[in-house]
This record gives sequence, structure tokens and C-alpha cells, in this order.
Amino acid sequence: MSLLDAMPTPRIRWKGRHPNVVLVSLSLIMLVAFWAFDVVSMAPNRIVSGTGYGALEAFGWPGTLLATLLLVTIGVVAWQPSHRHYRALIVAVVLLMVLMPVGLIASSYLLIDPELPQARLGLGAAYWVVLFVLLLCLIEIRLRLNLTRFWPTLLLCGVALVWWLCAALWLDSLALVQEYNARNQLFLTAIGQHLRLVGIAVSSSVVLGLLLAMLMRRYARLQKGAFAVLNFLQTIPSLALFGLLLAPLAWLASNVPFLAQLGVSGIGTTPALIALIAYSLLPMVRNTYTALEEVSPDTLEAAKGMGMRAGQRFWQVRLPLALPVLLEGVRITTVQAIGLTAVAALIGAGGLGTFIFQGLGQAAMDMVLLGALPILALALVVDASLGALAEALRPGGAQ
Repeated sequence: MSLLDAMPTPRIRWKGRHPNVVLVSLSLIMLVAFWAFDVVSMAPNRIVSGTGYGALEAFGWPGTLLATLLLVTIGVVAWQPSHRHYRALIVAVVLLMVLMPVGLIASSYLLIDPELPQARLGLGAAYWVVLFVLLLCLIEIRLRLNLTRFWPTLLLCGVALVWWLCAALWLDSLALVQEYNARNQLFLTAIGQHLRLVGIAVSSSVVLGLLLAMLMRRYARLQKGAFAVLNFLQTIPSLALFGLLLAPLAWLASNVPFLAQLGVSGIGTTPALIALIAYSLLPMVRNTYTALEEVSPDTLEAAKGMGMRAGQRFWQVRLPLALPVLLEGVRITTVQAIGLTAVAALIGAGGLGTFIFQGLGQAAMDMVLLGALPILALALVVDASLGALAEALRPGGAQ
């Protein structure tokens, strides 16, 4: 049984076939970008600017014709799509994503001179546009088929595995791979630092958010003031908040030896965690408060009639029913924290933002991508996985 056959069949009645304007437009955008912009660039070394090459020069006639046919197929099939056609469109989109690194392998053989060991292959504007639009196509198809987030996530994980294998085995000339090979240990350390900061910030905000939401439900006067403070914290730019924390934390570290022994200082991990937790509290508290309030009073009354005490009603009825909405708050908080942690590199907290700012300082865009792409991948994985879990936990959700 194939992967497509295993997908749940949506309960949709196809009364008539109308053009999917979104997919047709996206197909046209990809075709224009593929033929109008540079697909790759080639530079003899890291210092010299690269020379851009179009699809014909980069992939040759066979590769260019195959990619064009697949892009045209998406637009043609989307003109009068049926349920089966949408499944075929998934195959076309995933096949294009899988072939993209294969195209880079072909470009390295066609464009890279073996006598130039420092030569680097870069990704052009057309490459990024097509990849981004293909992701939009996948989202549109998922919504049309009414699929859960599990299947697109599984497909993208498979595509990512193919990309990783191609990069590890045959794409030594790719500039992004060269940047990684030059600092692979630093990269792994940065990944660990980034995940540690995000994990501590999110777990702390979940605990504090749940406590604050419960207090706000118990003491009505606290609600307005707490939300006002949390909204105010959201308006402070991250760099400004780091600057505001610098002086008081440095004073505490110099005057309280115990805090200094714990590693508290004006720069580094401490101000980064304080800022991340402060920014994470608003979405966490708001979703938790809303989730707990939206539980049906009739359900709670029925639980009370069954003899459940107040604590039992909260832990066995209210909290499980509120969990899907609460998980949405965790999803928003985590995705936000993954992005904000990159800025913490400016105050010495480490993480993937280190490569972003070093790359900007050296005008090395491939180093910027070395830090930015894992952040994007982490955010997508967390968003998809927590979103799928929230959908599955809703009454009548994914089975």
C-alpha cells in the first residue's frame, strides 16, 4: 500500500470542478522565476562574488525540460482539479522538492572546474522562490484535501532526508555545505545552546502561564493588570530589553556573590532567558486563560453531580478539555521563542544567531543561511508537530 493510499480520505463532495486559482497562480510564479532569474551562482572562492547562471546553463536541456514539465503539470492539473488530481499534485510537488538537490549535483558537474578546489556553488533567486512557492502549494493542497498536519510533515521529513543525503555525499562544492564543514563542531554547539535556551524559556513560561491564568480566574481584579503588564512587555524591542537588563543584572552579580556563583551577569544566558520568558508569557497566559474559561459549564456541572471534588473537576475534566487550546499557546510560544533566541547571540548567549550576525558582519550570506535555515526548520517542525497534536486532542479531531 502506497503512502498516498494510506492517507485519510476526506469527506468532500466534488459538485463541480472549478479552477484552483491559488495553485494556478503559484505555478505561473514558479515558471516565471525559473526562467527569468538565476538558478545558481558559481564563485572561484569565498571572497570573489559569484556569477549567476540560468536554468539551461545550470541543469542542461534534460533537467530544465523536466522541471518545466512538472511546473506546467501543476498549473494544468489545478485548472480543473478533482480529489484524485489533488493527490497527484502532492506527488508532483514532492517530486520537484526531491529533484532540487539532484539539480544542484548536476550544476556542480557542469559549472565547477575540478582544478578550482575552492570553487563554491551558491543558490540563486529562482531556487529560493521555487522552493518557497512549493511549500505554499503543499499547504494549499493540504487544506483542499482536509488532511491533518501529520502527512505533510511526514512528506517534508522524507524530502529533508533526501536533501541531507545529497548534501553529505555529492554536494561538497555547495557553499552552504562548505560553511558547515569549516565549523561543524561550532554548529553543533550552537544547536545545543539554541535548543537549551528555547527549552528553558518555554517550560518556564508554561509553568508561570498556568499559575498566572489560574490566579487570574480566582482573582478577577488581577486579570486587567496582568494583561496590561504582559502587553507592555511585548511592545519593548528585544534589543532594548537586553539593554535594560544589562545594568541591574551586572549590579546584582557584583554585589551578591551567590548570584555571581550561579553565573548571573549582565550579558550571556541570564538576560537572554529573562527576555525570552517575558516575551513568551503573553501568548501562554492568554491561551491558557481562554482555554480554561471556554470549558462548558454544563460539563463541569455534570462532573459535580457525579460527586467530583473541585480538584478532581479541574484535573480530570477542565484541564483535559482545555488541553487543545492550551497546546496552541505552547505552539505559538515555542515558535516565537525559536526566532527570538537568534537575537540573544548579540549579548553572548550563543545559539544559531551567532552565525547570522557573523555572516552579516563578513558579508557572507552562506554563513547567514547556516544559522537561519536551521531556525526556520526548527520552527516548521515544532509548528507542525504541536499543531497536529492539538488537532488530534480536539473532540472529533484526527484519529
